[in-house]
Amino acid sequence: MSQQERNNTAGWSGDRTNALVLPGGGARGAYQVGVLRAAAELLPRRTPSPFRVLSGTSAGAINTTVLASRARLFHVGVAELEYVWRNFQSSHVFKTDALTLSRNSLHWLLTLVTGGLGRQNPLALLDNDPLRQLLKRRINFAAIQKSIDAGYIDSLSVTAAGYTSARSVSFYQGTPNAVPWHRVRRVGRREDIGLEHLMASIAVPIVFPSVRLGLEYFGDGAMRQATPLSPAVHLGADRILVIGVRNEVMDTPSMDEEEVAYPSLGRVAGYVLDALFMDGLSADLERMARINTMLSQMSGASLEGDEGPLRTIEAFVMLPSEDVREIAARHVHEMPKAVRMLLGGLGAMNKGGMQLASYLLFESGYTRELIELGYNDAMKRGEELLGFLQGEPMDSPSGIYGWSDLSSEYTVRLKALNISGSE
Repeated sequence: MSQQERNNTAGWSGDRTNALVLPGGGARGAYQVGVLRAAAELLPRRTPSPFRVLSGTSAGAINTTVLASRARLFHVGVAELEYVWRNFQSSHVFKTDALTLSRNSLHWLLTLVTGGLGRQNPLALLDNDPLRQLLKRRINFAAIQKSIDAGYIDSLSVTAAGYTSARSVSFYQGTPNAVPWHRVRRVGRREDIGLEHLMASIAVPIVFPSVRLGLEYFGDGAMRQATPLSPAVHLGADRILVIGVRNEVMDTPSMDEEEVAYPSLGRVAGYVLDALFMDGLSADLERMARINTMLSQMSGASLEGDEGPLRTIEAFVMLPSEDVREIAARHVHEMPKAVRMLLGGLGAMNKGGMQLASYLLFESGYTRELIELGYNDAMKRGEELLGFLQGEPMDSPSGIYGWSDLSSEYTVRLKALNISGSE
């Protein structure tokens, strides 16, 4: 099959490059699988990957890597993801037995009391070796290059944060014309993506152990990823499907002074994870909307960037239509007793701390409900989503779709900009 035939089969317009960007989100990554399942059903069954560029961070890195390894048949890759996510148990991700968790807790306590144990200091709160073994069994990393060589995709990017360099490093594997990039506190580095890159990208600080890549240790890619859309753009994307994992309806502060409680450690930890995984995406979408709006009003003029003229990048944004914390509250009892006790000690088993639980709740009841939510959300917008994947023109000066509920807070409705110098 020729490249043009592959493009036609996938429904590409031929002059635009589709990309998929999946941010991190722990167990919330199941929502991404539901959206992808809808996309697979909307496209012809034997369609190759509709995304030329795939970029992921943390749990999103795992999802994009599976899709890259199965790029010849998009629905097969999505089916593999769904099978794993629908049957998840916490024990598939980290050791959940009472002995291991008790030993880890005592180890941390002893370290704090004694002022440190030197080389015997604990590496992390949880041991995620079960996830390492799962990924090793389920992902054919050699198939990524085969997908690239066969022309089904152009590149795959996985982002991690370097502890020594204090940089966001996007490791990418792609065609020869994908060149490295260097920006302030972020770089793109060509390497063949393997198991260690995924383990580094999901290494949430303190929760999971850091991973050594070359001469540096790395942690969760969301930590320094101020511009999560950047890797896809550097790798040639013109249109980006972004699947977030946070409902953007803000909580309403209580007006009763007696109900205002001091935040528990669990609530603070959940807040940190929420900011880690999603705030950078919100800021980057806002930045993209501003650039798109300027370009739409220039009428003959152009803006030059480091890599040539700036171009319009369109983004189709999918976000959960329901509060994921409420879904987690319905399933938190499914977690192993030892894990519930640990989270309870952190104050993460009540309503205020459910944010943390929603990221760590790797249980099938919860992940299945998130998959169904993602699927239903996407199918409600099925006609728009299919049109976006097939390259149909979208009518929006900002180029951002799916942010209507945020227009009062972000910049979907940008005021007109007075740009001089256009002809």
